[in-house]
Amino acid sequence: MTAVPGREAPSTFAGCRSVEVFDKTDDATFPMVVLYPTSKPESSLHLGEHDLNASVDAAPRNGVFPLVLISHGSGGSPLLHRTLALHLARNGFVVGVPEHPFNNRDNNSLEGTVENLFNRPRHIRTVIDWFFGRKEFARLLKHGSVAVIGHSLGGYTALAAAGGVPIIKEASEPGRRLDVVHDSRIRALVLLAPATTWFRSDGALSGLNIPILLFVGDKDEHTPREAHVQPILKGVPDETKVECRVIENAGHFSFLSPYPPHMVKTAFPPSQDPPGFDRARFHEKLNTEVLEFLLRVL
Repeated sequence: MTAVPGREAPSTFAGCRSVEVFDKTDDATFPMVVLYPTSKPESSLHLGEHDLNASVDAAPRNGVFPLVLISHGSGGSPLLHRTLALHLARNGFVVGVPEHPFNNRDNNSLEGTVENLFNRPRHIRTVIDWFFGRKEFARLLKHGSVAVIGHSLGGYTALAAAGGVPIIKEASEPGRRLDVVHDSRIRALVLLAPATTWFRSDGALSGLNIPILLFVGDKDEHTPREAHVQPILKGVPDETKVECRVIENAGHFSFLSPYPPHMVKTAFPPSQDPPGFDRARFHEKLNTEVLEFLLRVL
């Protein structure tokens, strides 16, 4: 654990709560896993196909903590980033991991659509509103300290929610500027193999003058670094605020939490890494670097 002068000491345990968030635009709800610091010891849980240690519905620990949201990739699910979320909660963060409606593992009907690109940043703002509007969580949150972590299309989501202006490349509406919902409360981003196709036009990222920690894999075939890093480095107003990490031998899915052994199969690409890559060992380093970055900038 990492301690920073002037902050609460890190929590030993992570509390866990499953909630429903209402999106008034779609008049529908979507699920979210909330993790937070608690003093109650953890126990083993089984959520979906994943096992994790957390304290279900435990009382939050006293204190004021930064808020971090994690946006999963297209067709993904909240628990794909469970190890990072748990690490942050145990070290003094409130973490929200929403499931993006109609672009998740169970219902991916909006994959590849302009509607999905428009909706995803709104989900982030809706979740931030939810946290600050709920008495039990609002009292825990440090104002002016919100960050978003995004993987793949979740990286697009983070950039768009924080001030990016996407330009549509899809054949249905090429060149259209997408007026997505921005949220000025977002003060930092962590991008994991982000999809940045929609931010290549001049000025697309000129509104992002916040710290960004960027991770890319040098063997990523889905969002190769040559194509997806430059729009960020060249598009933001202050390139010095971007810390870029190129992870040797990492693939696109290497940024997902390690899968249990029975799920690691060649026929299941999200569980696969380039030969010789140790995902579990890498995530120990990833968790540490993300935590240190967020403690420094929030």
